[in-house]
Amino acid sequence: MSFSRRHFKWPVLGKSSSRGAGAASGDEGYVRGSETEDEDEGAMAFSSACPSFHSEDFVSPPKKPPPAQAPPAQEKQRRKKVRTAVARLRSALSAAVSGRRRQVGLGSRLTGTLYGHRRGHVHLSFQTDPRACPALLLELAAPTAALVREMASGLVRIALECERAKNPAAAPGGGRRLLEETVWRAYVNGKSCGYAVRRECGGADWRVLRALEPVSMGAGVIPAASCGGSEGDVMYMRARFERVVGSKDSEAFYMMNPDSSSSSGINGGPELSVYLLRV
Repeated sequence: MSFSRRHFKWPVLGKSSSRGAGAASGDEGYVRGSETEDEDEGAMAFSSACPSFHSEDFVSPPKKPPPAQAPPAQEKQRRKKVRTAVARLRSALSAAVSGRRRQVGLGSRLTGTLYGHRRGHVHLSFQTDPRACPALLLELAAPTAALVREMASGLVRIALECERAKNPAAAPGGGRRLLEETVWRAYVNGKSCGYAVRRECGGADWRVLRALEPVSMGAGVIPAASCGGSEGDVMYMRARFERVVGSKDSEAFYMMNPDSSSSSGINGGPELSVYLLRV
């Protein structure tokens, strides 16, 4: 009916056409009524087609705020901490697997070892404990046989001297510690025996030190098969040493022999002494 009223003008039954004015007013009222009905139908159609403002379908869910991003400086610091933790974990695992612990500082009591092949040179090693990486490893030019003959006298003093740099700040490696010096002049009981060179602990040195781990002190010979060397047997002497620091340019290591004691029960003097001097 609304569609037909919109496009056609239907006559009013029971009304006479002679009443022109009344018909006109009736048509005007009819047109107004049809317009009102059209507005009502449009409103109803809009209200039925569109969801309500109070319905759940009309109100959209609130948007989640974007995740907060850390400032670039904090992000770099966090990544640096992660890398540091990973590096420390790797170093700890490698040390645990190899069983070798490199010591940063030295105490007052060390394990000292003299060893070398019968026809080779003497090696001098100082460790905080038998399983630790040597804090100081020197290779002397003195033959092992010559040092054995000197030790037969019962008292051996090894003096190692190095040059002090004239300008430590400008010299390469200036300001380093005494134990970090690389080249020394060596003297055994006052006799010059060439030079001593500081070196890193290699595979051959580790095989000897591994074989001597159960030995706390004493002297003997390690068969060539045990240390994996092709140069023959290895002679050694191991003992506990007391470290005495005189200054930044002088240190001494005294071997203490518990077997040599006086009548009062106090340990006697050292049988082997090693002096480090920077002159």
